[in-house]
Amino acid sequence: MKYLLIAAVALTLGALAGCSGFSYFVANAPAAFGSFHRTRNLAYGREARQRLDVYAPQDTATHPIVVFFHGGSWTTGEKSQYEFMGAALATRGYITVVPNYRLYPEARFPTFVEDSARVVAWVREHAHELRGDADQIVLMGHSAGAHMAAMLALNSDYIERAGVPQHSIVGLVGLSGPYALDPNSDTLRTIFAAPYTAADWRPVNFVTDRAPPALLLHGLADDVVSPTHTEKLRDALLSHNARVETHFYPGRGHADTAASFTLIARFRTTALQDTLAFLGRVTH
Repeated sequence: MKYLLIAAVALTLGALAGCSGFSYFVANAPAAFGSFHRTRNLAYGREARQRLDVYAPQDTATHPIVVFFHGGSWTTGEKSQYEFMGAALATRGYITVVPNYRLYPEARFPTFVEDSARVVAWVREHAHELRGDADQIVLMGHSAGAHMAAMLALNSDYIERAGVPQHSIVGLVGLSGPYALDPNSDTLRTIFAAPYTAADWRPVNFVTDRAPPALLLHGLADDVVSPTHTEKLRDALLSHNARVETHFYPGRGHADTAASFTLIARFRTTALQDTLAFLGRVTH
């Protein structure tokens, strides 16, 4: 039994680091039996990738809304791979929206950020029918998704152009995000290219005293996105007297912050507990 658990955890971490679909099956299988409602493939735009899934608590109360953006270096990723995230949060009282967004080569910066803003606009427009609070929206993401969540939370231009007032965003949860992005591959240099510059795509550049409360989580053994990204965003937020909480997990890598929301890898970090505590403070 011990060795089966170790193998399952290894598959889960491999999945979140960009490996096989079977690994995601292992991570998501327990989520199929949770006590929540799931609605798949709702359209927030006309493009094939402009679809989202909603996970909602089973009761009839009004709940805060968490919008979770998946990672994948803006080149890969699929909302169905993150059923475990929707299940973990919905079973604890949060309506959770997990969207797809357009990826490279179809999209380059800032198209995927604009897609993300459209998601938030759709969520606010449909909040009542979702039994959600339109003015209690928390933006959350892992890796590239954390970058996009931070862009929306900190650069109000995107959500305001989509028709969303900034006060609707009451919190930001970033898991292992590249907040001071320096494109370091040919693909990333193509995705983030002229006429845009680092001044346009780095969330750290958009911190103001209007920033919502933030929770930033990072593994100290992350060799995909350095923990210095979280340190830089934390320091920028603190310099503007914004509310920010950070947790750095010794010996944990890039996948661990998200994998900790799965049943089989929950022991890897306290990311789920830390996130729930934060959500409880910024929503009501």
